Amino acid sequence: MKKKIAVLFGGQSTEHEVSRVSAASVLKNINQSKYDIYPIGITKDGKWFEYTGSIDKIENGEWEQDEYYKTPDGHKFLFNKEVDVVFPVLHGLYGEDGTIQGMCKLLNLPCVGPGVMSSAVCMDKIYTKYLLEKFGIKQAEYIIVNAYEYKQDKEEIINKVENALPYPMFIKPSNSGSSVGITKAHNKEELKIGLSEALKYDRKVLIERGINAREVEVAVLGNDYPKAAVPGEIVPAKEFYDYEAKYQNEASKLLIPAALSNEKLEQIKETAIKVYKILDCAGMARVDFLVDKDSEEVYLNEVNTIPGFTKISMYPKMWQASGKAYSDLIDELIELAEERNNK
Repeated sequence: MKKKIAVLFGGQSTEHEVSRVSAASVLKNINQSKYDIYPIGITKDGKWFEYTGSIDKIENGEWEQDEYYKTPDGHKFLFNKEVDVVFPVLHGLYGEDGTIQGMCKLLNLPCVGPGVMSSAVCMDKIYTKYLLEKFGIKQAEYIIVNAYEYKQDKEEIINKVENALPYPMFIKPSNSGSSVGITKAHNKEELKIGLSEALKYDRKVLIERGINAREVEVAVLGNDYPKAAVPGEIVPAKEFYDYEAKYQNEASKLLIPAALSNEKLEQIKETAIKVYKILDCAGMARVDFLVDKDSEEVYLNEVNTIPGFTKISMYPKMWQASGKAYSDLIDELIELAEERNNK
């Protein structure tokens, strides 16, 4: 008897469009002979639908107008336990932050990826830093700004930031993904612009010292005994790997393996697994690093618990380079979700 898999896509976050593309890729690669697949789309205003139409219409966003193939109340498949495993391909808030994971836990449904606590902590860049500091994981120096303090006295906060960190610096919403709302500031004017941009997406902003670094990523897979794929390196088409460089600019390059010594690659893999365990990740995560171009010092950048699954995304590509086909990766993620739910 086939297992019933609900693949959730879309969602209410700023990464709605990326989620659709990732989900379309998962749906094209999942083994249809092994599973009954139920694509469940979530609109930007939070409506749930079961969708039985063309995968291409999921990718380009036309699925919402495809009334003939769209059934309302898609969430009932979960609430009625008509599925065996939930595969949330929902990047960002309301999907990657513990909310969907909590719902699945209440329903006792296996859910692909980390659980409630791990998802919530990894989604919040500031709390990820707080936790990893305790374990001596090297990270870029940082300072935190919140919306209330900034509105009270902008100049005081700007001075505080400038006294704490040198330019250039990165300004990031604490809870956001796909580089949405992230800017790089080389001076005070760009810092002000960056803070205004980041505060559109979150009331907490993380500001980090800019490191002249290479961007290296590691795909990690597993529950109690996680393993790491061969690390990959991002060569962005722009000054840093922002949303446009990730998803729209084909000049960005992916190097697998990363152009580093075997010793450095092993160090990065070991650190990725250590971070994965500290944060109690399960199923999967992509652990991102910055490698200083001069000293080759390795700094933890961030952890993504539902990494991109598009045809150009690093997570499946790193596993393919490590000998694991895309469809086999999906099989293992489903098995890991069931294993974790039974413990």
